[in-house]
Amino acid sequence: MAHSTARVIRVAEHGDVSVLKPANIIRPTPTATQVLIQVAFAGVNYIDLAERSGNFPTPTPLIPGREGSGEIVEVGAEVRGFKVGDRVAFLGQSTYSNYVALDTIHVAKLPDHISLETGAAFILQGVTATGLVTKSYAVQKGDWIVVHAAAGGVGLLLTQLGHALGAHVIGAVSTEEKAVIARANGAEHVVLINNGYEALEKKVQEVTNGQGVHAVFDSIGQATFESSLNIVRRMGTLVLFGSASGVIPPTSFMVLAGKNVKVTWVTFFNFITTREEFEAIYGEAMGYLERGQLKVAIHKVYPIEDVQQAHLDLEGRKTTGKLLLKI
Repeated sequence: MAHSTARVIRVAEHGDVSVLKPANIIRPTPTATQVLIQVAFAGVNYIDLAERSGNFPTPTPLIPGREGSGEIVEVGAEVRGFKVGDRVAFLGQSTYSNYVALDTIHVAKLPDHISLETGAAFILQGVTATGLVTKSYAVQKGDWIVVHAAAGGVGLLLTQLGHALGAHVIGAVSTEEKAVIARANGAEHVVLINNGYEALEKKVQEVTNGQGVHAVFDSIGQATFESSLNIVRRMGTLVLFGSASGVIPPTSFMVLAGKNVKVTWVTFFNFITTREEFEAIYGEAMGYLERGQLKVAIHKVYPIEDVQQAHLDLEGRKTTGKLLLKI
């Protein structure tokens, strides 16, 4: 039976990690179209850091978190296809909580052999990576692609997917340790970018005979935008899906004209807006996982009491793969 209160991590005002504080609130009550989930694990993502700090415009007070896994403990009267006791992974908001009430558009049952840890680590980044290489730019065999932050959460999965699809993957990373990880996950070439992006541009020119890459997958934003435009080839595609280094400043469309570059800005909740779309991409992502073409790398599982440290580690670029909170 669900308790009448929920234990959450709450942000009363924007700031550094010290604003992440535990609190008790009234437990959410599911509507007729929602399920109530007792949360086991919640993922930690850059969007959580941006909301906490105020870099992403989110009103306070707020409860961070966009994904997790757990067990359904209550089902709304109009919900079909789910029942109490189902193990699920899910996308939503305010998931740093031991209870969340969600519409089922982004809720997925977990196969018995997939752990709750893997479900929480895979649901957002696995589905996002799969959508990026199918919807944002359809990666083809023989393509040249660049993946920024190639040893990070989404970047590591993009590297694996690019390799599985037969593309030549150039991974950009910040440390030798991350370079080893990127190579082990399918990057054909790896470039250290801790001293700037000239080395990446040089490598792209070298291996593509001066043509540039078919697509750049860029989650960094401000620091990489100009370089990403430099390395994409004529009629190529720049896929922006994050701004870890800051928001890209206002830019004239004329910078795209020289090579007729296509630029797309992707957020998960915009390119998957229906249950049918979600099920299709989730099924495709799970297929890669089950065939061993995608492997989920969990950097660390933090007790919820260590949420501040989890944010510090992610902010400090000290991590590879996925960070989880054990709720």
